[in-house]
Amino acid sequence: MIPANDGLSETLPARWTAVVPELADVPRLGELRGRQAEPFTGSAGFDTATVEAEVAGQMSWTRRQTVLKDADGVIRAWAHAHDRAAGRAVIGVEVDRTLPREVQDVVAAWCYAWLTEAAVDFARLREQPVTQLDAGAFAGDDVHRAWLTAAGFERARTWWQMSRPVTPDEAEPGALPAPKPGVTVRQVAHHDNGVPVAEELNTVHRVLEEAFRDHFNSYLESFPEFVQRLREDPGHRWNHWWLAFVDETDTAEGDGEPVAAGALVATVSSPDASGVEGTYVDYLGATPVARGRGVATAMLHAVVADAAARGRNRVGLEVDADSPTGAESLYVHLGWRTKYTTESWHRDVVVAEHGGETPDA
Repeated sequence: MIPANDGLSETLPARWTAVVPELADVPRLGELRGRQAEPFTGSAGFDTATVEAEVAGQMSWTRRQTVLKDADGVIRAWAHAHDRAAGRAVIGVEVDRTLPREVQDVVAAWCYAWLTEAAVDFARLREQPVTQLDAGAFAGDDVHRAWLTAAGFERARTWWQMSRPVTPDEAEPGALPAPKPGVTVRQVAHHDNGVPVAEELNTVHRVLEEAFRDHFNSYLESFPEFVQRLREDPGHRWNHWWLAFVDETDTAEGDGEPVAAGALVATVSSPDASGVEGTYVDYLGATPVARGRGVATAMLHAVVADAAARGRNRVGLEVDADSPTGAESLYVHLGWRTKYTTESWHRDVVVAEHGGETPDA
């Protein structure tokens, strides 16, 4: 349900309307997304399956969204809010950049006001007194930065979007270095029907929660939320989940059994200009017991070998450019290079200030 326009502090241009997007709108919404990204990524292409999933697929179930149509009924903007977890809403705005700048500014202001109310609704249903709005922008997009600043957001983090080419020979045994002694990497175990073993999925979630506990903007995401969100991605495949184990027999705490100390979750990337699919690393984490033992390197080699075996030509991932750990040096050493840079912009909103009541402590 779309809130009435007169319920917002911002107003739309005359005779513009806000409506819920439909499946038929996917090509136009993908076009808006691609054209907004083109100056920074070098491509106006978009993943049709992902846009379709957001508008009318599983991704739409945890999102609220609206499109803005001008007086002629042409879609000029798309605003979408994802109920990511308790107290977290990931939001996005795509605006037709062919519009006059002053019109773009008005439309963007309306979108961010609408998204704020959507995020507050999420928080109210979860009985959260405060919620964080997490928005993204391309580094160098001064227009988008101006919209976010005007809407009360502050730049919080910078991210490198990196890619590594994959060659067919890397699928051959011995083409990539083996894990260090005491480290084992394998895919999560599956039942005979192909469904992964629940205990293994819980282990992936536990390892990642522990690995990222002290990282930037860390927050608790429940196991059901974690699994459902990853399954929503059209590129999701159960055979793209890996676990890494370390042999703890040489430590005082060791009991002779390998300990799960790393996890990697990847997806299938849509075909590039050459028509070849890639692999994308959504999550890569190692617990403190694994650090310094080559666990992350071993998992990266495993996903590269897997991509090569599947005939893919690249593996992509995102790196925290502001991390004090210097993790990017590992990726550069292993062949990854930055293609473009993005930014996270955050705004914390108090629910009670938007017509709700702060729950009792």
